[in-house]
Amino acid sequence: MTTPIEKPRVAIIGLGFGAEFIPIYQHHPNAEMSAICQRNPESLKEIGDKFGIEKRFTDYDELLADPDIDAVHINTPIPDHAEHTLKAMKAGKHVACTVPMATSEEDCKAIVELSAETGLHYMMMETVVYAREFLYMKELHDTGELGKLQFLKASHQQDMDGWPGYWPGLPPMHYATHCVGPVLGLARNEAEYVSCFPSGTIREEMHDCYGSPFAVETTHIKFANSDLSAQVYRSLFDVARQYRESFEVYGSKKAVEWPLIEGNPLVVHTAKKPEPEIPMEKECPDYGFLLPDEIAPFTTGGVYGGDDGEEHLSFTQGAGHGGSHPHLVHQFVELLRGDGEGYPNAVQSANITLCGILAHESAQKGGELVRLPEWSLSS
Repeated sequence: MTTPIEKPRVAIIGLGFGAEFIPIYQHHPNAEMSAICQRNPESLKEIGDKFGIEKRFTDYDELLADPDIDAVHINTPIPDHAEHTLKAMKAGKHVACTVPMATSEEDCKAIVELSAETGLHYMMMETVVYAREFLYMKELHDTGELGKLQFLKASHQQDMDGWPGYWPGLPPMHYATHCVGPVLGLARNEAEYVSCFPSGTIREEMHDCYGSPFAVETTHIKFANSDLSAQVYRSLFDVARQYRESFEVYGSKKAVEWPLIEGNPLVVHTAKKPEPEIPMEKECPDYGFLLPDEIAPFTTGGVYGGDDGEEHLSFTQGAGHGGSHPHLVHQFVELLRGDGEGYPNAVQSANITLCGILAHESAQKGGELVRLPEWSLSS
């Protein structure tokens, strides 16, 4: 059994998007913002000075050798997630890692196995399953207001033109955690198999980047040990659509639908009312009250860049990630303290991540059913 850590000392690796989390850890009453790591020494100095972080590393291996660090929160580029996670766990560190867990089935399995062997905690930091809209729908589910779950649906559409590095031509479902996470996370289900159909084509100059021409990929997910299934779809290039991370749930008593235009209210449908009264617009409540008072304000602002108005592109295009960041930090800290669920754990994270990876394989095979590996299922 993993020994709880009363006040975990956390290091943040990668300071683009990762710098967002520094002030949250600093304000958390039960955590210590121990160190930061960035290969660029100028950027490291700027951020370290800005937030008053004394312990700084340009070399990840040197950070991992520090016995005064209990856990790492990884925010490096997607292709590095698996390598950095495995290195950390081999060095005896607990891991929180931004999405996705990895880019291959082999790396997902290696992380699951290493977590089981070492007893070290792993948590994939999926923003959507701690966004206020998700927490509202989860509350309706947990209190029975939705009735029996009948169907779930989610999407992630974003214009990634202009994003650097590995993004151009990325197959839509290869990074599908933002739409797979909520449909599986609502009732803590897991995927048994997937079927995915591609549609349309992106510009020809991007086809060779990943050997994928698809503009849109739409996946059906069959849940394990359940009569439920879900539909998720995603697009990244050459599709005219405002940014949208949507999640919709249909129950026997109530259903909740995402607005078509970002920022508009949710729509709640209640069964058996007179037809005109079935739908009702609902301004989603904030769930900062679930957090320690010291970090609750971070659900609504005051995070990126402190008071200077700087915001990371993923935050501005992501509608603030639904106020999820302090919830993620709190979940991870409480997990390390021995008092938190830490959803999704290593097995759950692999199941969510592999849904997208294997869905793209299905799309390449014309929609053929592809089963999730047994080791990615908890039961």
